[in-house]
Order: sequence, then structure tokens, then C-alpha cells
Amino acid sequence: MSSGTESSGADTANSPLSVEEIKVAALAALTVAGSEAVLDEWRVSYLGRKSDLTNVLRSISSLPADDRKAVGASANLLRASLEEALAEKTQELRGAAGSVADALDVTLPGRRRRRGGLHPTTQTIRELTDAFGAMGFQVAEGPEVEWERYNFDALNIPAEHPARDSWDTFWLESPDGEGRSDMLLRTHTSPMQARIMEKADPPIRVVIPGRCFRYEATDATHEWHFFQLEGLAVDKGITFADMKGTLFEFARRIFGPDRKVRFRVDFFPFVEPGAEMAIDCFKCNGQGCSLCKGTGWIEIMGAGMVHPSVLRNVGYDPEVYTGFAFGMGVERIAMLRHGIDDVRQFAAGDLRFLSQF
Repeated sequence: MSSGTESSGADTANSPLSVEEIKVAALAALTVAGSEAVLDEWRVSYLGRKSDLTNVLRSISSLPADDRKAVGASANLLRASLEEALAEKTQELRGAAGSVADALDVTLPGRRRRRGGLHPTTQTIRELTDAFGAMGFQVAEGPEVEWERYNFDALNIPAEHPARDSWDTFWLESPDGEGRSDMLLRTHTSPMQARIMEKADPPIRVVIPGRCFRYEATDATHEWHFFQLEGLAVDKGITFADMKGTLFEFARRIFGPDRKVRFRVDFFPFVEPGAEMAIDCFKCNGQGCSLCKGTGWIEIMGAGMVHPSVLRNVGYDPEVYTGFAFGMGVERIAMLRHGIDDVRQFAAGDLRFLSQF
């Protein structure tokens, strides 16, 4: 076929190129074509009425009889091949143009960028501190690794006190490796009561948010690490009525202006008298439901008047100064407000949960 093509190129004045040469040139030009306008020019040059390939087909009758069949077959095959290549290239360019057009379509709405947010625990801490801040309380923080003296002894919980059994403690090993040291991961935020009173003279009004740790099994209502918010007020003439008024105002700010508050006697080593504070259920308005377990009340914190021994431990005269303290679980407040039924969700890192807040 090659010899027949070459002889046709030699014998045909209107077709100086062989079929093979036309093929090479056409495919090379098609490869670099970058627009439909260039493709149209290519079609005219290589498949049009005045193209070299058309001239080859027109000159077949002038070829020797032995060459006509081979040259005609190869020329027609090349025409079909080039037409198919042209169609593929056209589709390719149209597809690329469509993709670019879609990407740059200014009439489409913008893509929303993923935004982070505050953790629900952080949100709750800020709301709680804002509520007490409006009543004149300052915010303080303390160490998570604590001394036994502040975590227990200064809070009227000496080594032999049975109340220590209520706190399952993470003790730290001593530097020499011989048993535990007197350092621990704090079990509550109450150590900051002693730390603050040691360094400041009354009047004191402060709330202390922070993480606490207890060595216990986890379930839907218990976690080995959690956040608490501690509160302390000390001054001359502070009474139980001051505490009730402060906490009642707090409940109204956080849970709504129509809330009712109930105080019942409870025991905590560092307060006397001690009390638990509950609010009427904001879901059923005290009628009884699954949230309040049919009682109409929801316990939200423990509180009480600062124990005279605690005041003495930090150098205050309990005959001159009195005060009250309170503490609540931050996650518990968040669970009540948002209807969350498993405390483990707060530390799971599940974006499906976190993105709701």
C-alpha cells in the first residue's frame, strides 16, 4: 500500500502528499487544537473539498489499475478515522469548556465554608459565669494537679474522715517511686476556696470553673473527668438568706424567670449547714415527667454556709466573717437545658453531636 500511495503522490499533481503523510500531519494538528474554531479550520484543511485527502480520492481514476484499489481503500479508511478523531476531540473540548463554565458560574450560590464553634461545655461555662458576673462575682481558675492539703485537709476533710471515701481519687506517685505522693488530680473545684482565701482578704465574691477527675466507672450519668463551677462569697454579715437570694437569681437567669427554687438539707464537710438546691421542672412546670422522674423537681447543685473550720484554716476569724459556697456540674446543667441523655457525649468528639450547639 505504501508503494501505491507513493506512486499516487508522484503521479498526481494535485496531491503532493501520500496518505500516510496526510495522516501524520492531520493527527499532529488535531492533537494541539485547543478550541472549536481551530477544529473547524482543521476540518476544512484535512477533510474539506480542497484538502489533500480529497485530492487523493479524486486522483484515483488516473492511477494504474493495480494501485487504485489499495490507494482508495487506505484513503477512505483514513477519512473515516479522521472524522471519528474529530468527533472525539470536539466532545473533549466541549466537556472541558462545560466544566470550566460550571466552576465559574457566578449565578450559582456560594459554597458554604465549614465553621467551627464553641464546645457546649465552654458555652455553658460562659453563660454560668456571665450570670454570676452580673451579680458582682469575679472569675478565677486553679490548678488541675492539686495538693492533698487544699483538696481535702483545708476543706475539713482530714485523712481519717469518712467523707474521703466519697471522692475516688487519682493519686500521683512520689518522685522516688515509693508509693503515692501528697499530690493528686483534683476531685472538685473546692480547693480554690482555700487558695483564694489564703491570698485575699474579704470581701470575696468569686466563681471558679474547671475540670475535675474521679477514679470511677463511666456510664450515661458518670464520667471520670468533668467540669464543675465553684462559687464562694465571704464578708461580714453574710447569711443563709444571701445565699438563697443569689442562687435563686442565678436559677432565673439560666432556666427562666418563672423558676421556683427548693432547698433541702444535705451534708458536705466544708459547709455547715449544707443544702441541695433544686428547681421546679422547666419541662413539665412541676407536674411530673421523665426529665424530673415524676417528682416535679430537678437538683442542680450543692451549697451551704462555709464551715467555721475552713475559715480558721485560712486565717479568717469565723466570729467576724461568714460566707457561703456552692458547686454544680457544668455538663449536668447543659444536659438539663438541652435534653442530653448521656454525659459521655461531651468528650466523644462526635461532630454530629457538637454541630448542634
